Amino acid sequence: MTFRFSLLALGAALLAAGCASGSPDPAPTYGEPFRPQLSFSPQRNWMNDPNGLVYHDGEYHLFYQYNPNQNTWGDMSWGHAVSPDLLHWTELPLALPVEQDARGQPTQMFFSGSAVVDHANTSGFGQPGKPAMVAMYTSMFPQARTVNGKPVRAGTQAQSIAYSLDRGRTWTQYAGNPVLPEPPAPYAAEYREFRDPKMFWYEPGHKWVLATVAAKQHKALFYSSRDLVHWEWTGEFGPAGATGGVWECPDLIELPVDGDPAQRKWVLVISLNPGGPAGGSGMQYFVGDFDGKTFTRDRDAAGDAPRWLDYGADFYAGVTYNDAPGGRKLLVGWMNNWLYGEKVPTAPWRSAQSLPRELGLRTVNGQVKLVQQPIAQAQGLRGRSLYSGAGQAIARGTKAVPLAGTASAPLELKMVLQPGTATRAGIRLGQGTYTEIGYDAKQGAVYVDRTTSGETGFHPQFAARHTAPVALRAGGLPLRIFVDRGSVTVFAGDGEAVLTDQVFPPAGAGGVSLFSVDGDAQVRDLDIWSLNSIWKEAR
Repeated sequence: MTFRFSLLALGAALLAAGCASGSPDPAPTYGEPFRPQLSFSPQRNWMNDPNGLVYHDGEYHLFYQYNPNQNTWGDMSWGHAVSPDLLHWTELPLALPVEQDARGQPTQMFFSGSAVVDHANTSGFGQPGKPAMVAMYTSMFPQARTVNGKPVRAGTQAQSIAYSLDRGRTWTQYAGNPVLPEPPAPYAAEYREFRDPKMFWYEPGHKWVLATVAAKQHKALFYSSRDLVHWEWTGEFGPAGATGGVWECPDLIELPVDGDPAQRKWVLVISLNPGGPAGGSGMQYFVGDFDGKTFTRDRDAAGDAPRWLDYGADFYAGVTYNDAPGGRKLLVGWMNNWLYGEKVPTAPWRSAQSLPRELGLRTVNGQVKLVQQPIAQAQGLRGRSLYSGAGQAIARGTKAVPLAGTASAPLELKMVLQPGTATRAGIRLGQGTYTEIGYDAKQGAVYVDRTTSGETGFHPQFAARHTAPVALRAGGLPLRIFVDRGSVTVFAGDGEAVLTDQVFPPAGAGGVSLFSVDGDAQVRDLDIWSLNSIWKEAR
């Protein structure tokens, strides 16, 4: 550990401590050492789950769990940002601010949820030429109170709606809230753990469908409605797969298999905390069928083994956009982990959303798997080419890549790694202090190793290596890697293995090198680009 790094770590810790203690924050510059340059983060304060992802009138809306008053979780409100391209964001005023009593104690917090545009005015909230944007969220009532003349117990989580007629800028809460005051009778005891509604239009039944969770019982609950106000429970799914923590943030999407529109499957996505593949928070998925009432999982040789959406430590609560142009299934996740989320060394903000991904289904080794790729728009961020070569042999040891410029984040790397006779081979980002991305031949897995990546001491489980099983094709592994100021995201193979990890490297830790252990390896078609920041304000 160098003296320079020690000073940086100390400074980051002091900034984080200052925010937590309520002392004045530094003014946001969007150029802070760990500020994401490829994905959204708020100007200041705490953020977690993405909410209400919907495309409307030329704008992608990103609502999100937000604490307007502190850099740790609390006072949950819906923040709001919009983008024309899912890359360049404008942060807007709060959409649904926490409600408080005269003592400043919260009386209603706005937990996670979703949003739709009611084009046919099924709800009656719209006006001529102004379709209503309707949001459903979990109302969390910390105190016992009366809602619409009915007593509500402290800690109740119920589903409520609000609507907007001005493209999400201002909101009116429905007078009859909550529209789902409690879960169905078999789960009545779950009134404290009934949350995260994701609704969408189901064209075959010409109705709205809703997925939510009874979190501690590992159940996804399905409802349907004709008007977004009155909901009927239609089915359930679970327990299944991973059940080591509570289930949260369900999503249900339909996709063609191998690009064939005549062969379609449904994917149920469930977030889990704890119990993820890298420890703490994680996301799993199930492939199957949906009949408009309930989801049925396909059974295969894998049995009940979990299928992980992301094998890194820092991808959680991901949901897809409603009404995305072209019917694309675009996913955004929270790039953090509840293990250490409130302790990461960033200020005056804490947490970011991920670079958006496009989802698909592909048959891989005889099994239908969810595949993910960075959105196509991300190529538009490419700036200067730092390296382009047909091939690089890697003898045992480390070999620096000669770059035509400075290898400082943000970067994109694209290559085919051929491990050859090596037990491990891959690429290192940084010198002395580095993040290692490679293939472990013994495990048959791609991995991200952040044990020597920089600032790791804020939590004992942060410094770790995370792996994702993936098969070589003709002895090679396609890799596409996005390196941001505070994270790396690795897409491996056809996108069937993805790892997202936060890293907090020291200032000036540039350089890219190839490495091989216990044998010789090769990299083909290696391209490295610098990427332009999404922030006009960055400095």
